Amino acid sequence: MATLAHIWRHPIKAHGREALDYVALAVGQTMPWDRAWAVAHARATVDAAHPVWGECVNFSRGSKVPGIMAIDARVAEETGCVTLCHPNRPDLEFDPDLAADLPRFLDWVAPLMPAEQPASAQIIRVPGRGMTDTSFPSISIANLASNVALSDVMGVALSPQRWRCNLWLDGPAAWDEASWIGQRLRVGKVELLVREPIVRCKATTANPQTGAYDADTLGALRATVGEQNFGVYAEVVQGGIIHLNDPVEVIA
Repeated sequence: MATLAHIWRHPIKAHGREALDYVALAVGQTMPWDRAWAVAHARATVDAAHPVWGECVNFSRGSKVPGIMAIDARVAEETGCVTLCHPNRPDLEFDPDLAADLPRFLDWVAPLMPAEQPASAQIIRVPGRGMTDTSFPSISIANLASNVALSDVMGVALSPQRWRCNLWLDGPAAWDEASWIGQRLRVGKVELLVREPIVRCKATTANPQTGAYDADTLGALRATVGEQNFGVYAEVVQGGIIHLNDPVEVIA
């Protein structure tokens, strides 16, 4: 039987991850506090004064800034404050919605930015809409067996944290998720419609412990499955609370 092995949220897009034991999912919504904010860089066409969902090219992200892949994050739901931790930076606690805290964050993240990349400039939040890479509010789902299979091909133990997925499933055979497009998954009492594969970028080549590019995950994916897909995006179609170890099944 397949089960839910891990639940992760990423409070600030590309800037840290946080493990959960359970989460409430609502129909047509992203995971609460997942990608609630995104960090727009100096060349972005989005504007914090008029926040709207924007494509990932507008934001500081691991494909261009590998150092941020090593960030851990915690969000205090009662206050909205976020704590960021990085092996090469002191811990930072700040409020991403507070304009007065923005300079503190920008100073904290600046040493992680490559000189050739545009500097982080502002934090964007769209009320009621997580800043996922999809134009629809999505939940990302991955298969532990696929991560193990790719690790075996590469001869290196790949951390699941490279893939920055929300839900990790244990039990399906490696690469089974490619057949789920258009089908529904039941996780506990929640149902998700699988809509599309996740096409991967250079961010996954960065080590989530060190923040350094160190593994050709993209080349290994192309050699193994013929494309750069790993995991799937899904939409919540029946809400509820899910917990670690909940049963998972394909239902349609």
